[in-house]
Amino acid sequence: MQKFTCYVVLLLFLLCFFQAFSWSQFNQGENYEGSSGLINLEYHMGPVLASAINLYIIWYGQWNPTHQATIRDFLDSLSSSSSVPYPSVADWWDTVRLYTDQTGSNITASISISGEFYDSGYSHGVYLSRLSMQSIIKAAVTSHSRPLPLNPHNGLYLVLTSQDVQVEDFCRAVCGFHYFTFPILVGVTVPYAWVGYSGTQCPGMCAFPFAWPKYSGKPPPNGGNDITHAPNGDAGVDGMISVIAHELAEVSSNPLINAWYAGEDPTAPTEIADLCLGLYGSGGGGGYMGKVYKDAWGNGYNVHGVKGRRFLVQWVWNPVKRRCFGPNAMD
Repeated sequence: MQKFTCYVVLLLFLLCFFQAFSWSQFNQGENYEGSSGLINLEYHMGPVLASAINLYIIWYGQWNPTHQATIRDFLDSLSSSSSVPYPSVADWWDTVRLYTDQTGSNITASISISGEFYDSGYSHGVYLSRLSMQSIIKAAVTSHSRPLPLNPHNGLYLVLTSQDVQVEDFCRAVCGFHYFTFPILVGVTVPYAWVGYSGTQCPGMCAFPFAWPKYSGKPPPNGGNDITHAPNGDAGVDGMISVIAHELAEVSSNPLINAWYAGEDPTAPTEIADLCLGLYGSGGGGGYMGKVYKDAWGNGYNVHGVKGRRFLVQWVWNPVKRRCFGPNAMD
């Protein structure tokens, strides 16, 4: 979602235990995981990302190589299923692939990292506006040193900011967002997404459920410091991966903000991942993330990835089942 203000809504849900708006308010068991005939998700005739996606990563700031490797492995897992145990990240992506354009073409199953750019010199400083993301993309594709290609045909640009970079509304109202570039700024229209590393700035806001908002006034459900431990050892990067998954699902199904979304206002759409915030497994809702797997160390996960990785990513809205769904669902 462009504004991604729903992360704030998620915290309000958690703190108020969904008193303001609860999926269980319909008093039907089937609605506990978000299913409802009241959800008005509509197709607005725009394109989806049906062609094989060339993904270009822009690493903005100073990055921990271990964190970069974890994120790369997740992105490589989106199109890898043959050698990965079920349920896999690619199996999770299969729900996203159910969305089609007006020709009946499904969202692509092919996502490949096609280039990386390291903006370790903070070309636009450490205080960024939302619009700065487009300027950062412009800098990456016009750099004199190993520029990224400017690909208006099947390119998708992912801007990832490091822990010391402050972004407009980050931690206050957003954890990530997606939009499209303006030709006057970048030269062409291409879809892009931004996600920030929240491990030091606001883990309780953007790394849920690996970190609990300490200012909530309520203890975590298990009485510890968080709800579940991060499967790759860092709440910031594991939380970031779930936000990346969220944004990739939405930019693929609504790249120009005129395809799949609910609501009457295209400038503030409710998209396919917004409908399932906080849900990671069966039975989820009311501040409970749902039933997920646990590894030998008690770390929570719901999908497998390449190189033996495990990840915990939020569910997305399944247009066939008309409810939030993931491959670890028990039904």
